[in-house]
Amino acid sequence: MELKELMRAAGIIGAGGAGFPSYAKLAEGADTLVINGSECEPLLYTDYSILKYELPMVIRGISLIMSEAKIPRALLCIKEHTAEKLSMSEGDVLAKGITVKVLPNVYPIGDEVSLIYEATGRVVKPGTLPIGVGAIVYNVETVYNLAAAEKDGTPVTEKWLTVGGDISEPSVVRVPVGTRVAELFQRLGVKVPEGYSVLDGGPSMGKLINIELAVVTKTTKALLVLPDSSEAVRSKRINVKLAIARAETACCQCTRCTDMCPRALLGYPLEPHKMVRTAMSCAVVMPKMVISATLCCGCGVCESLACNQGISPKAVINNYKELLAKNKLRFSSSDEVKVAREREYRKVPSERWERTLGVLKFDTVPTYLGKIDGFSRIEIPLNTHIGAPSVPTVSDGDTVSAGSVIAEANDGLSVPQHASVGGRVTLADKKIIIDRVREDV
Repeated sequence: MELKELMRAAGIIGAGGAGFPSYAKLAEGADTLVINGSECEPLLYTDYSILKYELPMVIRGISLIMSEAKIPRALLCIKEHTAEKLSMSEGDVLAKGITVKVLPNVYPIGDEVSLIYEATGRVVKPGTLPIGVGAIVYNVETVYNLAAAEKDGTPVTEKWLTVGGDISEPSVVRVPVGTRVAELFQRLGVKVPEGYSVLDGGPSMGKLINIELAVVTKTTKALLVLPDSSEAVRSKRINVKLAIARAETACCQCTRCTDMCPRALLGYPLEPHKMVRTAMSCAVVMPKMVISATLCCGCGVCESLACNQGISPKAVINNYKELLAKNKLRFSSSDEVKVAREREYRKVPSERWERTLGVLKFDTVPTYLGKIDGFSRIEIPLNTHIGAPSVPTVSDGDTVSAGSVIAEANDGLSVPQHASVGGRVTLADKKIIIDRVREDV
């Protein structure tokens, strides 16, 4: 089985981002494979743990991609603090063609466009793909999953994640895909006090979840318990309609949001201050006037750090993104871009960003607990990847074994889903529930 088909059959998707099916990235024509181990977000130690405990598997996954796509070199990109903890240095050779690239401790260095520039000095043209500058980017966990699939046919049935925030014993664990968050917290002794919330993902771009309903998906990189008073939570609880209305009236046009925007500093034609000034009614009539909103990476620097008026350029831009998506519009350009000279001096130090979000005091290296299993019920979503949702191949009452296919890839961009545990199936809206029979628990 060729590598691209192996990726698809194993259900491998981007392990820490939007869940882009990994097979669709694999293509010839690249001269550099960039492995994202930067853990851009604060408090995350998932990729760090994979590199610490499973580095040979990561190297194996990288080598497989290099061989298949005829890529001569690969850069394992990690931040300075990670390199120090792993005793790695810039230029360390891990295997033939694979070297370590040490990135500065800044945010959001893990953004794909920023990462490629920092690692290679190349700028991906706005609205185009990394292959246009000869690069392919994969996450550390993604290449680990590929190595596991190639080794013994293991599909993606487990997820590595950090459980952290304001808790007594932060940890990194491996759990079955579809594990209920409430049950995992119970097993770990994690409690969510009054006045606290839980994020799926990092404190910058993670999403608020209801732990009684949420499950661990293939893209869950962390579960963080944080106080509602922190900027990390506050920024996600804003009233979007009110934020947009305030933005149109309260913005003083100081341009700080644009001055600090990581994508704008790379030369992208993204100007958040002008987005804020644009009336929503005009954008509805002429959506192309805000088409550069699709270039935003959603890092939140404009909202939490740059703005001195307490408004949210990010909320405005997200609203424009939804409008553009409905109209099937996306920015694309073949024009060369020029990186701003001041970019080097406007990078946001990681520690400053943690202070801004109110999470610095929770940043401790977690304990690696390894695999945790024995959960009574698993709920596997069918639509956590970009593209068409998977199509169930099982029926109510069927009994499945761990690793078996329970949903096939849909037409177009899609991947199958596999049972992460054995048990009895129940079909529900956009998910498949697997209840373990007593002897399997």
